[in-house]
Parts: sequence; structure tokens; C-alpha cells
Amino acid sequence: MKKYLLLFSLILFCTGSLSAKKTIIKMATLAPEGTEWHGMLVDLGQQWEEATNGQVILRIYPNGVVGDERDMIRKMRIGQIHAAAITSEGLSELNPDVNIFITPLIFDNYDDVDYVRSQIGDELEAGIKKNGFKLMYWADVGWAYWFATKPIRTPEDLRSMKIFTWAGDFKAAALWEKGGYNSVPLSSIDVLAGLQTGLINAMGTNPLVALSMQWFSIANNMSDIKWGLLTAGLVIDNRTWNKISPEYQAIMMEIAENVGKEHQEFNRFKDQEAIDAMKQYGLKVHTLTDSEKAEWKKLLRIWYPDIRGNFIPEEIFDEVVQLMDERNKTK
Repeated sequence: MKKYLLLFSLILFCTGSLSAKKTIIKMATLAPEGTEWHGMLVDLGQQWEEATNGQVILRIYPNGVVGDERDMIRKMRIGQIHAAAITSEGLSELNPDVNIFITPLIFDNYDDVDYVRSQIGDELEAGIKKNGFKLMYWADVGWAYWFATKPIRTPEDLRSMKIFTWAGDFKAAALWEKGGYNSVPLSSIDVLAGLQTGLINAMGTNPLVALSMQWFSIANNMSDIKWGLLTAGLVIDNRTWNKISPEYQAIMMEIAENVGKEHQEFNRFKDQEAIDAMKQYGLKVHTLTDSEKAEWKKLLRIWYPDIRGNFIPEEIFDEVVQLMDERNKTK
């Protein structure tokens, strides 16, 4: 009788241990530790852990310690990490259509962005899911501007510069070179060293990024024209996501969406604060004339046929151009 009781107790113990097994999500990001971006991910993890009674634990690897965003995607595919907070550079590895958001000068403001995302967001998420990942939320980092070691007012000024492009983004590099520009592929974690050594001297980036990464200390000239949108998102590998009970998935999605809204509210309108902060430490902002802005738009009109079908798939490019053409007629 004692043997049966012992066996029964052992079964209960093992069953309880299995039911209490925790899901640990290893998440990577380029966001520096201590920044608002990193803080929001920490808050997300704390809320997830509390809402799931400690069954889901988020471990964050900031500062690009896991590598660049393409490294993060590769490591998620082989199971070394399970999630990543990444920009459009990484998201485009999961769905090339995401590159539509960084098409230069296609959006005038965030109302345009929200309108287009409301029309194509489901398509983009479906493409990401098809490639094995769950998109938890979108989060725009802000507008990208040109930062360089000397003033850039026209496309011709940019032609003499050495432009940072993401390592592994061969399509973007080819596009720049076809236009007669000099692109230098680098890992984002090597940008500061590249600026210090003169390997690169120009980049299109967001003011908050330029400030947090201290890139502006060398690339201390900013052209005041919204070159494109830097957007981001939080993705989780489907294999990891599917291990979580539907009950917890629902509440985790709700929390993620709320954090994503907070992220939007913080980042979307912080560009000017970051610019003002950098100006105190030597950043020079160059306001372009109407004729100079017209030169940039003329360049883009020439470039769009090369962007379409090469950098951005034809179908999504045509869809968004049509959406914006229709929208601009009503403005």
C-alpha cells in the first residue's frame, strides 16, 4: 500500500512540476540600456510576468549584444533567441513589403502613415506570420533625416559622401550605387567607429537614435527634410508563441498593444526635443529652401522606377502610391 501511495505522490509531484513549467522569452534589441525604448520593454516584461502568474518571463538583451538586426532574425530562426524589438531593417527580412514605410518622401506626416497602415497593416502582418513570426505591435521610432560631417542641402552634396547602409542590405546598396552614390555597408553597432575613422560620413537616421547612439557628435550637420519614416515592431517566433496558453496569449497581446501605444506617444513627437538637445552640443541644423526640396523630390521621381520591384515589391509599391495619390488629391 505504501508503494502505491509513494508512486501516486511521485506522479502528482511530476505533473505539478510540468504544469508549472515557465516559458522564458529571450528578446534582443539594439536599444541602449537605460533609454526609454529599453525601459518600455522592461515594463512589458514585468507586466507579462505579473499577468501570467510568473509563467512567462522576458529576458532582454539590449545594446546589440546579440548582433545586428539580421543577426537577430537568424538567431531566432535557429532558436537561440525567441523575440526581437527591431526596426524596418529587421522586419523587412520577415516581409520585404515593410520597406514601403522607408520609401523616401512618400509620407508628409503621421496622418499619412496611419492611413496607409490602416489599409495594408493586415497584409504586412500576414506576411510576417507566414514567415514564422508573430507581430505584437508596430512602433514608429520617428522621421529619418540626413546627418553628416558637412552640410547636405542637395542630392549633389550627398553624392560626395560615404553613406552608411545596413550590412547585408544588398538591394539598398545596389540602389545607391546605381544612382551614382557611394554606400558603405556596416553593422549598426559599428557606425560610431565608422564615423570616427572616416569610413562613413553620412547617414539617414532618426534624431533620437542619433542622440542615444552619440552619432551626432561626429555627424553634426542635419538636413531639415523628412527623408523617410523609421518604423519598428516587436516580433516573437511562432514556435515560442504557440507554447503559451491561449488565455495568456490574449492578455499578453492586450498588454503589448498598450505598451505599443505608449511607445508611439513617446517617440513620434520627440524628434524636436532630441534635436534641441543635440544643438546644445554642437549640432547644426540646415533648413532647406523650396528649390532645394524640389531637387530632392525630382531625384525621387527618377528613382521610383528603380525602387519598384527591386527594393520594394511591385504590388505593395503600386498599392501605396495609389493610396497616397488619392489621399493627396483630398488634402
